[in-house]
Amino acid sequence: TTAAFLASGLDYKKSIIFNQSLVPAHAEGSWILGCIARMGWLNRMTQFKEKAGKDKEKASVGLYIYPILMASDILLYDSTHVPVGEDQKQHLELCRDIAQKFNNDFSTDLFPIPEPLIFGEATRVMSLRDGTKKMSKSDPNENSRITLLDTPDVITKKIKRAKTDSELGLEFGNPLRPEADNLLTIYSIISSLGREKAAEYCAEMGWGKFKPEFTDAMINVLKPIQEKYKELMNDPEELKRILNKGKLTAEE
Repeated sequence: TTAAFLASGLDYKKSIIFNQSLVPAHAEGSWILGCIARMGWLNRMTQFKEKAGKDKEKASVGLYIYPILMASDILLYDSTHVPVGEDQKQHLELCRDIAQKFNNDFSTDLFPIPEPLIFGEATRVMSLRDGTKKMSKSDPNENSRITLLDTPDVITKKIKRAKTDSELGLEFGNPLRPEADNLLTIYSIISSLGREKAAEYCAEMGWGKFKPEFTDAMINVLKPIQEKYKELMNDPEELKRILNKGKLTAEE
């Protein structure tokens, strides 16, 4: 995971990268904040409802209180702004509620109230198999996602199998064509065309022409990441050094 972060462009000299489990304050903070949070707040969390399914009584307590650990992750570092995807916005709202209640209960301004940063052209990337569902590494169908380390052959197969429709041309914003919107969104980013030029370029393009172009763009954008990843994985001692430095900095 560390190698993937670094290969994707994170600079450990600017961004502290560390094993959360090696900094006890995260778990300690989670317990303290769990005494502030309210059951009603957690019961509203849609991600828990989705992951727990119909029989939520059998879901683990850890899954239920996970958003409190996320609040601890954020508040420990006096965070004022948190970059999140659209699907994590609710968890940040919970974090804000916990911080405000703590400050009110103890007449303090200890915790800043963090603001969400939701930016970029793909704040919610959807599944290749269902344009109405979020792309997720926990989806049992591996064809639903592209991973950073997928080989060109695997990427080609997954994109060939990606769900499409019978319409000619791709477009943004048509609720009846979620797959077209999703694939065009991803393509607009990985091709560096941007939304406007991608929409114009693909407006009358058939799926038979689009998918190979989409495939080439995906392979090209992942190639330097994969090469850097392999290079980093050949030096595990350096990765350990970076993580240990991050742990010490985070603890401080």
